[in-house]
Amino acid sequence: MAPPERSTASCFCGTVQLELPVEGEDMVNSFVCNCTDCRKITASMFASNFIVKDSSLKHVKGQDKLTEYSQSKTIASGNNMTNYFCSVCGTLMYRRSSGFPGMSITRIGTVDDLKLHETKLKPKLEVFTKDRVSWFPGVQSAEQRQDGDLS
Repeated sequence: MAPPERSTASCFCGTVQLELPVEGEDMVNSFVCNCTDCRKITASMFASNFIVKDSSLKHVKGQDKLTEYSQSKTIASGNNMTNYFCSVCGTLMYRRSSGFPGMSITRIGTVDDLKLHETKLKPKLEVFTKDRVSWFPGVQSAEQRQDGDLS
């Protein structure tokens, strides 16, 4: 049996690059989040994410160029969320929540193989649909949840 597929993800300027799973048990879930926190941090109406186990996330280059920002004030769950940005271009590479120990919430849009955005990383879940903007109909074929339950 072949090992699960992995891919690289990089920031806008290429300074930071990760290697992570895009299938198998270390790729936990893919989802779209409509919460107000994700809107602000992405400067968009939603965030497209996938969760990987920390043990499978590898820093290929630029780990020393990541800037951390942590807070819990705007997080719906009240958990502390630490965000890891490229200090050169500002790309959000991943987030880690105190509510999901041992896991990283990575961004689908940072994955270098664009074909994976349409296939293995296509969101299976959409959360905080209660906060979704009216002009976005949601992710077709994804399970819809009013709250942020990712289980």
